[in-house]
Amino acid sequence: MDQKQIKKMVLTAILAAIAVIGSTFSFPVFGSKCAPVQHLVNVLCAVFVGPWWGLAAAFTASLIRNLTGLGTLLAFPGSMCGALLSGLLYQKTRSLAAGCIGEIAGTGIIGGMLAYPVAALLLNNTSAALFTFVVPFLVSTAGGTIIAFIILTVMKKTEVLAHLKSLVEN
Repeated sequence: MDQKQIKKMVLTAILAAIAVIGSTFSFPVFGSKCAPVQHLVNVLCAVFVGPWWGLAAAFTASLIRNLTGLGTLLAFPGSMCGALLSGLLYQKTRSLAAGCIGEIAGTGIIGGMLAYPVAALLLNNTSAALFTFVVPFLVSTAGGTIIAFIILTVMKKTEVLAHLKSLVEN
């Protein structure tokens, strides 16, 4: 494994840890546990480590959150879809806005809809329907994504973003 991959792996682990620690700050919205820090981390992953490492960070954070009682199985579809789509759109366009839109669409819409079979089949939630989790997931992802956009925009204007990205890429 080369230095660049090792740097991305380490940064992925740090970002996953931040997502887990940040999940101690959460709030309920219509039966879903909303953790906006996860979505902040998803966008940071998109920018710094790319879609596949971002997907790994989301999976790792969701797994640890579930094992420690900080999350539910619904964390998997939401965070993973958001991280992947955010990373893919950012990778394709190099646009912070595109990465943020990917996070919101991936988590809020795709992840929200994929949460239905998880809730119905694995959690025995008989009241769940296809769109039950879309609104709560959108609420959760909107907060974290807005915070990420603000942080990354400031970092971009002050040239800190380019410097940090070069540390990871080289």
